[in-house]
Amino acid sequence: MKIMFMGTPDFSVPVLSQLLDHGYEVVAAVTQPDRPVGRKRVLTPPPVKREAEKHGIPVLQPTKVSEPGQLAEVLAYEPDLIVTAAFGQLLPKALLDAPPYGCINVHASLLPKYRGGAPIHRSIIDGEQETGVTIMYMVEKLDAGAILSQVSVPIEEEDDVGSMHDKLSEAGAKLLLETLPRLVKGELTPQEQDESKVTFARNITRDMEQLDWTKSGEALYNHVRGLHPWPVAFTLLEGKPLKVWKAEKVSGQAAEPGTIIALEQDGIVVSTGNEVALKITELQPAGKKKMPAESFIRGAGAHLTIGMKLGE
Repeated sequence: MKIMFMGTPDFSVPVLSQLLDHGYEVVAAVTQPDRPVGRKRVLTPPPVKREAEKHGIPVLQPTKVSEPGQLAEVLAYEPDLIVTAAFGQLLPKALLDAPPYGCINVHASLLPKYRGGAPIHRSIIDGEQETGVTIMYMVEKLDAGAILSQVSVPIEEEDDVGSMHDKLSEAGAKLLLETLPRLVKGELTPQEQDESKVTFARNITRDMEQLDWTKSGEALYNHVRGLHPWPVAFTLLEGKPLKVWKAEKVSGQAAEPGTIIALEQDGIVVSTGNEVALKITELQPAGKKKMPAESFIRGAGAHLTIGMKLGE
């Protein structure tokens, strides 16, 4: 069976590498174009391109796969099956209908919950205790295809986007290997998604990154770890952005939300919308590198005092 793999970021790499390690014929990898990265805007290939080239697999990088010329280039490989994992573009009907075994997607949530581009972030921000991976047929509507298989993965109290990304990527690769033989043999019965249970996890925008100190300490803790290590939550300190990389939940005391209620050796304790305070333990002031809160308190933040307010 000729498989075409479509994916872009680090999440996709274990899925591709497991296919190759288990002897599947991957005729081509389709990924996003190289992008400028970092302050120096160095043109950088996506992780899937690097992995594919390591194995001598042809790489296609369409700017828009639905554009006729670029679509024709993809279809020329005549794949029996297309496997996608975080590719980053919607596939046109002509492509979805082309492979005899269809197009399937490895998605990092338990569909129909968290359709969209940021399911890992949203599941943690929302305080979920589990998420998972779904493999489903692809249709023209975003993440709405019939489900072929699922596996759940617990979200531990200390997990963040980085740790869950790695767990779900590995779980997705394993689930795909379990699913493909059954798919080929016709042993799977696709299950349509219950539209009444659909939720969405749209891509994170700048306004979603700011902490709202009127929320509970638990919600703020989930918000910080739900944006770590990217794109990172922030608040305002004297009107300037202050990134909050890491935080802990601690016992608080009555004070207006966002008020600094203690300066401890290892962190800045801030009041929230309930009795659970948030201790900021790792942060990044505007224009500086990230640092332990202890270093900030001793240096640039030496003027901090109990009673100062964050968020304004």
